[in-house]
Amino acid sequence: MGGRVRETERKYEAGEEAGTVRADLAGLTAGSRALDTVRLEAVYYDTAGLALAAHKVTLRRRTGGDDAGWHLKLPSAAADTRTEVQADLTPAADGPPQELRQEIAALARGQELRPVARLRTARRRVLLLDEQGDTLAEVAYDRVEAQALPDGSESTWSEVEVELGEAAGGDPALLDAVEERFAASGLHRSASASKLARALGGLLVAPPAGPPAVPGSAGQTAVGYLHAQLTAILALDPAVRRDEEDAVHQMRVATRRSRSALKSFRKELDRAVTDPLGAELKWLAAVLGTERDREVLAERLSARLTELDAGLATDAVKDRLHALAADTSTASHTALLHTLDGARYFALLDALEALTAAPPYRKAARKPAAEAAAATVKRDLARLRRRIEAAVALEPGPDKDVALHEARKAAKRARYSGEAAQPVLGARAKAHTGRMKSLQQLLGEHQDSVLCRTALAGAARDAAAAGEDPAPYDALLAAERARAAQVEAELPGAWERADLEV
Repeated sequence: MGGRVRETERKYEAGEEAGTVRADLAGLTAGSRALDTVRLEAVYYDTAGLALAAHKVTLRRRTGGDDAGWHLKLPSAAADTRTEVQADLTPAADGPPQELRQEIAALARGQELRPVARLRTARRRVLLLDEQGDTLAEVAYDRVEAQALPDGSESTWSEVEVELGEAAGGDPALLDAVEERFAASGLHRSASASKLARALGGLLVAPPAGPPAVPGSAGQTAVGYLHAQLTAILALDPAVRRDEEDAVHQMRVATRRSRSALKSFRKELDRAVTDPLGAELKWLAAVLGTERDREVLAERLSARLTELDAGLATDAVKDRLHALAADTSTASHTALLHTLDGARYFALLDALEALTAAPPYRKAARKPAAEAAAATVKRDLARLRRRIEAAVALEPGPDKDVALHEARKAAKRARYSGEAAQPVLGARAKAHTGRMKSLQQLLGEHQDSVLCRTALAGAARDAAAAGEDPAPYDALLAAERARAAQVEAELPGAWERADLEV
């Protein structure tokens, strides 16, 4: 991927006069330095429906100045801050570089990226410096000529940008001080989030706003949680494509949370819409889970090997166990990328966006949020209780293993509905979520043991067929059975601590 930088900046305007305003910034820093005026030209790319701009993402090819190249700007949760991904300047005819296309694949969804606006900017810069001459902030006075493409309207305006330099350490106090001086000079914050947004004007249709932070109805609680998971999936998509550590796992969790929410909120949302969507979420979670399951098995087998007597941990045993969870990450990642570039995945994202934009509410969605959230949490807890009690009553063996796996899935659902309820139920929902998470982790340890025993049993059969000593595999299986038995012994007490009224 291209270089990634964090930029914190603010934009100001004062009508036609903004480009000629000379704000008095003397004394704010140890010194300043004016630079020669530069002329910049940038062509912005987007889909026909302006999918990038709607998500406050901009992709441009800029020439002129000292940062010519391709720039992708991504929104951030931090105030006035964005992440900029940079790539070297390439011919316009080749289109945006592949490394930047991957960053926005979940937004573009296979659609063509084409020029949507051209901006020509005359920029005069003033650097605010510290005692060592390092840049604390850059003030840019811009005169902009813009045209929407291919044959759209033209517009001209002036604005001022202030961007923190690396020497400032990201301290917004300097921006606040500059803003006070600007206000005294007649400059005020720009109404447009970016130059592109101003250039596109009425062509840009903002996406529907997300649900309120504190839901007022049961339906808003459900959709708010789903909206948060969709946001997480879209944010994690480029990290998964970059093969960043833990990104696949986190995206899988967001996918599972979404599917679980559709089940928990079946009274509020029309199942004719949510059931097919749930099936697609299950598919995506399975795709994401392949590599994660391999990693978990590899870690567990490695841990068991360290506990094995030295005389049993022969090279043949190590080789056979390593082969069980062989590192096929390159092939797995290639297969995953193929899925994430596919029509089925893009259709799933479309469906999730459609659901959160126009929720298929049922009558129960109008109920007060707190009342409905409490009922949902109570219902999911009761479901978990039935599964835990049924599992605990069974003797150790395959049937108990299956029952505990079902209880684990119910614990996840109870945990996620508790998460969804936190905006309206507050601390008690948060405490419930924590209890469910602890229980889920305990049950997950048991399920990991079951899967490890299955893999070890297969290795033992292969070893026996090859005439190898079965003793190492018997010892490993015994260790995993002991760990499972320990979890089963701990479960009644853990459940007693977790089974509390919300």
